Amino acid sequence: MRVMAQVAMVMNLDKCIGCHTCSVTCKQTWTNRAGTEYVWFNNVETRPGQGYPRGYEDQDKWKGGWRLKGDRLVPRAGGRVRRLTRLFANPELPLLDDYYQPWSYDYENLTAAPLGDDVPTAPPRSLIDGAPTAVTYGPNWDDDLGGGPEHLAGDPILRKIGQEVRLRYEQSFMFYLPRICEHCLNPSCVAACPSGALYKRIEDGIVLVDQDRCRGWRMCVTGCPYKKIYFNHGTGKAEKCTLCYPRIEAGEPTVCSETCVGRLRYLGVILYDADRVGQAAAVPDERDLYGAQLGCFLDPDDPAVAAAAERAGIPHQWVEAARRSPVHALISRYRVALPLHPEYRTMPMVWYVPPLSPIVDALAETGNDGEDAGNLFGAIETLRIPVEYLAELFTAGDTGPVEAALGRLAAMRAHMRRANLGEEPDPRIAADAGMTAGQLEEMYRLLALAKYDERYVIPTTYAAPSVPGADGCSLEVPGGPGMLEPSAASVEGFHRPPADDRLRGRVNLLNWDGKGLPTGLFPRRGEQSS
Repeated sequence: MRVMAQVAMVMNLDKCIGCHTCSVTCKQTWTNRAGTEYVWFNNVETRPGQGYPRGYEDQDKWKGGWRLKGDRLVPRAGGRVRRLTRLFANPELPLLDDYYQPWSYDYENLTAAPLGDDVPTAPPRSLIDGAPTAVTYGPNWDDDLGGGPEHLAGDPILRKIGQEVRLRYEQSFMFYLPRICEHCLNPSCVAACPSGALYKRIEDGIVLVDQDRCRGWRMCVTGCPYKKIYFNHGTGKAEKCTLCYPRIEAGEPTVCSETCVGRLRYLGVILYDADRVGQAAAVPDERDLYGAQLGCFLDPDDPAVAAAAERAGIPHQWVEAARRSPVHALISRYRVALPLHPEYRTMPMVWYVPPLSPIVDALAETGNDGEDAGNLFGAIETLRIPVEYLAELFTAGDTGPVEAALGRLAAMRAHMRRANLGEEPDPRIAADAGMTAGQLEEMYRLLALAKYDERYVIPTTYAAPSVPGADGCSLEVPGGPGMLEPSAASVEGFHRPPADDRLRGRVNLLNWDGKGLPTGLFPRRGEQSS
């Protein structure tokens, strides 16, 4: 047993209202720079829908994640030779139009237009090259089913589970799915990178991009099945969600968690056996992947696990944090949280509590008591949102774990309703869900009443040696460690002299308009060429 620690996240989809506050605050913190106009480390998708980028779940097209070849895992994108042939022309790389053409508006046309009979407008212009553009897609284009049936037809999950469910959906409702990088236990992006720039941190499991080593091959974009790695066209580097590691190191939650209006995100430590990961990711049947990943997680209350963790160099405070972890409780103790697309075999570490809310309204519309335990349990399989759809999202099509999770959530509602009405508790409610009354009440407190320090149990870092010269985050400011000056390769940087001495003497042909000689092509009079 080789014990390692991972900072993981759980999101309760019952509480997400689709306000996109998490997306906006993440955008302002991490990707509010030239070259990242289309980049959303955090985005909120409406389901059903195509997602962002468009149709990212179609791995037959994008070749992300792993596949089983015999008894071993290989990247869907192919081996090293196949990837080498695609370094300069990769057909499995999403284009900008698969994301969206980021735009702003020509407000000067609106404010400076002369008086006339027609009302002036502010036409959209591309943020990439400033040219007039048409607004045809966006990072949440399916918001509230705004995309219409023609866009729903592009949902890869709806295509997989059939026409009947699709028609039922058009008469039904939607739910929201916030997404960030999964910080997987078995990340395919790390395996796909030719330059070894992507790595998984030993101390907390966060997957990051070494900006010094990144050469912009973009194989990681293809390799990530969740398409949560982006290419910065200004710096020529790959960028991704960092799980706000500077905040995590200080014991603080991520920006998306801190600003979440619905308080639906939970952060905590999970202990896992690193020796089991490869075997678990390679189980033959995709429907066994959820259970196999659960089998990798260790019980921090087990004295043998705690002793092995401390022998592995994991501090005692991290083991204590794992014992109080809300993520461990929701995933392993109560088993109401499920992984996103385990069939990609990356062992994702951002899990979701599936939505249950509409079941009450559906029962009430038929004249039944929507909170009655018997009615709730009987209606699980006839939810307005098909269990099959949730199963394709979270358990590789296996409806059993989804129904079990929804059953526990329904039992919690029924049990707490009786308590709030002053009625005698019914022990059969908890027993039918495979839980005790005490567990239902603990789960209710965690999901409904948990305070700040109960939702975010994050110990401070234990492996942060200082590195000379690395006095900040490489994505924090222009010219940070490992980054060239972003403006040097962006559209706004034409004819701008180098702001950094590191760039002097270099020739950047992206900055040359084709007239005369580009600065730096030939040494100046009196300069010695090296």
